Amino acid sequence: MGIFAKPDLDIDWQEYSNCLGVDPDLFFPERGASTREAKDVCRACVVRADCLEFALQNGEKFGIWGGMSERERRRIRRQRALERAAAAAETG
Repeated sequence: MGIFAKPDLDIDWQEYSNCLGVDPDLFFPERGASTREAKDVCRACVVRADCLEFALQNGEKFGIWGGMSERERRRIRRQRALERAAAAAETG
């Protein structure tokens, strides 16, 4: 199976992830189901930030990535978009 990424993204971090070998279904819970167990796996992961950035850059819309749900990642994407727009307005 494997994860497909944009060609320029480094995915070597996956070798060090806490979720390596864990049932992937844990990270893709049904709507309304608890995400706590998946987030617990992520909490102490040394590559959590890399995982989150991977999901943000690839537009992952489902599952727990880097310890964050889809909703939490949407907030980050919105915030980044606002920051880019503000920076562009300052320089333009």
